[in-house]
Amino acid sequence: MLLQTDQLDAAEIYNIMTQTVIPRPIAWIVTEDNRIVNIAPFSYFCPLSSQPATVIVSIGKKEDGNPKDTLANIRKNQKCTICMVDQHNLEKMHFSSKSLNKCESEAEIFDIPTQKINEEYPCIVQNASVAYFCTLNQELNLGEGATVPVILNVNGIYVNDNNITNTNNKHHIHFDPVARIGRSYSFLGQSITPPKIP
Repeated sequence: MLLQTDQLDAAEIYNIMTQTVIPRPIAWIVTEDNRIVNIAPFSYFCPLSSQPATVIVSIGKKEDGNPKDTLANIRKNQKCTICMVDQHNLEKMHFSSKSLNKCESEAEIFDIPTQKINEEYPCIVQNASVAYFCTLNQELNLGEGATVPVILNVNGIYVNDNNITNTNNKHHIHFDPVARIGRSYSFLGQSITPPKIP
């Protein structure tokens, strides 16, 4: 079966892509505006470059067509914090995907504890294993699409001391990441060492 994207609606394309581009890491993005902490997950997310350190995340719109609060806050304040999701915060991350009014905070509604470890950026989710402190680089214009790809500069990386070891001056990071697979989540704690290339 060959499917032409110009013959499919957006929901059908989303359904196919989210079941075939897998697994996808989850960017649990924290933004702040007027002292209201917004925390929302996005699975159209991946690293873009390590030099310069950048990531890209696509942010959809609200049902009324307005930008989601995450995008509005990034546009206004030029900053965000991305927490990687692992097993111990899966449930709260999932709850935070619910759409709230801009004046409401997921941190308060869903009892998501946060902590400030970098005064120049929004807080992290407490006990996050890994977090990126980011500033806005640019938005990409894909036309009339429902999502806005946002390129973010990674200016700092936090790794919980319990999730890092140092060997031969190299950082080895270990945690139990959660990824999106279709409409489900998957734990990615098991790793396989690749064979040596001859």
